[in-house]
Amino acid sequence: MITIDDLTKVYGSRTVVDRVSLTVNHGEVLGLLGPNGAGKSTVMRIIASAVPPTSGRVRVMSCDTVTESIKARRCIGYLPEHTPLYPDMKVESFLSFAARIKGGRKNGVKDRVRNAVIEFGLEEVRNRSIATLSRGYRQRVGLAQAMINDPPVLVLDEPTQGLDPEHAYEIKQLVKDLSGSRTIVLSSHVLSEVSQLCSRVAVLKKGRVISVDSTEELVSRHQNHTRITIRVGERLDQALKMIEAVEGVISASSSNSQVIKAETVRDRDLRPVLAERIVKSGIPLLGIAREEMSLEEVFMKLVAGEDATRA
Repeated sequence: MITIDDLTKVYGSRTVVDRVSLTVNHGEVLGLLGPNGAGKSTVMRIIASAVPPTSGRVRVMSCDTVTESIKARRCIGYLPEHTPLYPDMKVESFLSFAARIKGGRKNGVKDRVRNAVIEFGLEEVRNRSIATLSRGYRQRVGLAQAMINDPPVLVLDEPTQGLDPEHAYEIKQLVKDLSGSRTIVLSSHVLSEVSQLCSRVAVLKKGRVISVDSTEELVSRHQNHTRITIRVGERLDQALKMIEAVEGVISASSSNSQVIKAETVRDRDLRPVLAERIVKSGIPLLGIAREEMSLEEVFMKLVAGEDATRA
């Protein structure tokens, strides 16, 4: 659905996108991650034909975003980070305007607007000026205009930024509902959101892609050790010494009277061994669980330069 080949964008003497190559398959949700200035928004603008690349090529459904810009744009619904709305227009009038300028059948505009108003929960504000809407409703209007012509590809730049938890949840549910039937590229600084929504993640740093994988594989590939949490009822010091003595335990520590955090070798699950020794010693075992490395930890590790490899 989307093919990016050796994409580069230069502003003056500053290279903001540096030889990026990616593919996004039908029905996939690809998340773009990276610190501020990594080039995420620029990549999305180029995909949406909002700005041209300095070199390289982007194709959306086989349409070149430069030489076949109009065809490519008809395949894309684009929500920029700062939603471009006309504040003096009423919601329904704006959506009608968006449907007309995006092309398609003129006699179907009313139906598309009516469906968008219902789908995005805009019935109560359909006749209100956009300037009077809350941030959450403005974001819904922005998404409605992106979807007004039922595009097969969606490009969403920080779709939940600035929203309260209720509105952010609604937007996330919408993206989940659309995944599979739409190809979606989105960026977000909320990494838990990326874990929930994206089938794959591309991490950018200084304009380059340094890792591309599913969130599960990304975490697995960069997790050098296994972390185990053990909760005991009493005799913490004895349990701590016993755990430290087990082969394969790299370190063990405790910050309160009941919980021990152990780091163990990655290729062995030591929970059965640890549980057996604790129970045989007569120490009450209240719980034992393996902790996975979070996407936030992997992200910080990557952007800090540890284990960063070109994709």
